[in-house]
Amino acid sequence: MKKHNFSAGPCVLPQEVFQKASQAILNFNNMDLSIIEISHRDKNFVAVMEKAQTLALELLGLEGKGYKALFLQGGASMQFLMAAYNLLETKAVYADTGTWAAKAVKEAKLFGEVDVIASSKDKNYNYIPKGYSIPEDADYFHCTSNNTIFGTQYKEFPQTSVPVVCDMSSDIFSRELDFSKFSVIYAGAQKNMGPAGTTLVVVKEDVLGKVTRAIPSMLSYKNHIDKESMFNTPPVFAVYTSMLTLEWLQNLGGIAAIEKINNQKAALLYSEIDRNPLFKGFAAVEDRSNMNATFNLVDESHKEVFDKLWKEANINGINGHRSVGGYRASMYNALPLESVEVLVDTMKKFESTI
Repeated sequence: MKKHNFSAGPCVLPQEVFQKASQAILNFNNMDLSIIEISHRDKNFVAVMEKAQTLALELLGLEGKGYKALFLQGGASMQFLMAAYNLLETKAVYADTGTWAAKAVKEAKLFGEVDVIASSKDKNYNYIPKGYSIPEDADYFHCTSNNTIFGTQYKEFPQTSVPVVCDMSSDIFSRELDFSKFSVIYAGAQKNMGPAGTTLVVVKEDVLGKVTRAIPSMLSYKNHIDKESMFNTPPVFAVYTSMLTLEWLQNLGGIAAIEKINNQKAALLYSEIDRNPLFKGFAAVEDRSNMNATFNLVDESHKEVFDKLWKEANINGINGHRSVGGYRASMYNALPLESVEVLVDTMKKFESTI
């Protein structure tokens, strides 16, 4: 029996995606060739790339609005560098809401003035800063929509006239937003979209071409747009599996449909965290992530008992990140409600055991 996989990434994917992807490894499109051995220039794979790009824009509601979808390599970490390379001319402003946001700040400082205008570092990133203003002379504002390690998530984004760059690695396609408010969205596939190896970058073309520096060919958004994500050999299998996942999501009813399920899952788990006297949540209640629920034991001496129970329940991947400790249940799109029910039942069993 497959385990209930709460891993933070690489993470759970839909079963039908695994089945289709595994078949394509053996024989793709009845070509008697594997998806991982055909040329990326083959019309069969070109069709995959085109469909993946189209689905990404359609699901985000950005088709026909001046955006391009790219599937690149290097993970979201490469985008810390690329976003600044392509957009930072004089000054950029950042919100520091977690480990990955802090790393994005570090990379951007290589390219110009970077001001951190909001931070939750003072409380080990357990909340989302609010009430700050974004200077109008900034080249862009950068934020991280969901903080995987700390379990916090933006519920509202600040209003601004400057371009907004957002790292949505761990909650992209999970909830409805006005995605047209963002000029650049990037997301590593392995959190909510596919296997590790590719990164979705959605770029509004009118924000490009405004920096005077020379941009290395591989790090230029324009080059990747001009070559339709084929500037170099793309990560073929990761793109294909991401396409299958986006197709699965579209068939399910799109972001609106999955958001309802995600809300159910989060409400169920947080309700138990708040009810059960043996647990306490880590993130500020108003900023809790629907994707990554972080929680701790009230009494750490009971850890061995709880760990034994969740392992016996066939649960995988709920150990918290070392910087937070405790537990983290990642409830990405493909995680079924049933898995959350099993975890909640295990938490109740733990209560009756102690």
